[in-house]
Amino acid sequence: MKLNTATFLPVVCLLCQTGAATPKTLPFDPVDSTRDRTVPLKIYLPEKEGASPVILFSHGLGGSRENNPYLGNHWAENGYACIFMQHPGSDEEVWKSAKFGQKFQALKDAAGLRQTLDRFADVPFVLDQLEKWVMEEGHPLQGKLDFSKTGLCGHSHGAVTTMGLAGQKFPSPKTFHDKRISAFLTMSPNPIKGLSPEKAYGHLRVPILCMTGTNDGSPIDPGLQPESRRKVYEAFPNGDKYQLVLDGAYHHAFGDSQRKLKSARKPNHHPAILKVSTKFWDAYLKGDTEAKALLQSNDVPKDSGLGDVDVWEWK
Repeated sequence: MKLNTATFLPVVCLLCQTGAATPKTLPFDPVDSTRDRTVPLKIYLPEKEGASPVILFSHGLGGSRENNPYLGNHWAENGYACIFMQHPGSDEEVWKSAKFGQKFQALKDAAGLRQTLDRFADVPFVLDQLEKWVMEEGHPLQGKLDFSKTGLCGHSHGAVTTMGLAGQKFPSPKTFHDKRISAFLTMSPNPIKGLSPEKAYGHLRVPILCMTGTNDGSPIDPGLQPESRRKVYEAFPNGDKYQLVLDGAYHHAFGDSQRKLKSARKPNHHPAILKVSTKFWDAYLKGDTEAKALLQSNDVPKDSGLGDVDVWEWK
């Protein structure tokens, strides 16, 4: 079902007020000995007793574990342990170490097959490591993580990572689906080359929320038009699928960067992203039936402070 919010007046979004203390953050640098690869982590932990549902986050090209703290802090304040991963080979070191005039090409090269496969392998490695730490006597994460319901979110090339772990198909028969992950949130999803959206995504039965914007092009691929990102959602089968399209949102609207702030996003974009994403996690990681009912209703625009031309749809 599709809802254009033109039927509603713009309203001010009131974010979830939980009264929770500011989350603490913990850095870790686990080493995957089988690949001789360090995968840096930044973990946002709720200030509460007991174990919390887990959300993993995968950054875009040229990013790091320090990206998107607005997401990590907000989700942790709402009861989630948030694991922000850094992917060597497609992280900030790519452009920081590139010679003058070669940074753009370095980022394009970092979107290649080898780096993408490394990202696909990073996620199960991190889950394996977390499962060990949570059982380790005296470890800061001991007893803090509940893996019965785990979510994965990513932006841009992190969205590629997210959809790969969700089980999308590729021109080759190989799959990277990890059944330990229960729900997926993809920001600026990318249709893959060499396979139609229907063949790539038409079989996915897991809960997925897509977020994009009407100006959500690609910083490295001028040929990728904003409307093409919506083809990912359109190809999904019915059942637990959602899409938020933010009017006027550029590619960087989903990040924290102050660079080009005015052109990247409107004041209501981040509040809406936070409110809708948290409701999605509540529905599928906490089993909140009221949150799920809200997502599948016309009340999302009013509840999330969306504008009159933003689009909310579900099926």
